[in-house]
Amino acid sequence: MLKNRFFTVLSTIVVGMFFIHSIVLAQDSSLAPRGQDAQKALKFRVKWDGKNIPGITKVSGLTRHTEVVNSRSGGDPNQLRKSPGLTAYKPIVLERRRTHAKEFEQWANKVFNLGSGLGAEVSLKDFRKDIVIELVNEAGQLAMAFKAYRCWPSKYTALSDLGSEENTAATESITLEHEGWERDYTVQEPAGL
Repeated sequence: MLKNRFFTVLSTIVVGMFFIHSIVLAQDSSLAPRGQDAQKALKFRVKWDGKNIPGITKVSGLTRHTEVVNSRSGGDPNQLRKSPGLTAYKPIVLERRRTHAKEFEQWANKVFNLGSGLGAEVSLKDFRKDIVIELVNEAGQLAMAFKAYRCWPSKYTALSDLGSEENTAATESITLEHEGWERDYTVQEPAGL
């Protein structure tokens, strides 16, 4: 009985906090979109080597995680102090329908190219690239951009699983390891939304 009452009170508090948070966001004009559905249906494009890479249908989320380092001084009470440790970035996965386009395959071949001859399997000269992920609104205006640095393909899928019963197209994908990403703050929200 006490346990049920506790969960009822806890859920009421959580719902109340969510409600208050949504009111604060609605009142803060810097966080609220300028127009109705301003961020609805954002499109995206991915660039490397200064050009748009065609046909990308899916980009994984940009995620980073910082480890927690626990410590305690000898004279401290039984209480841990928490500090940030190493930060790791989750790989970025790009996917597109299988076509005759060669960008994914050519980049993956710089990391390892079977049959290219002894000592030429890896191109250490230019296997890393910076990429840019741009979000574009319905009007075609650049709304936001993120840059990922020193990316390189750790996994390349030249052809997805195929099945005669499935109603899906063949795809290719590339998994990019990288050394961090950041938002490009020089890109401003488009006016007139």
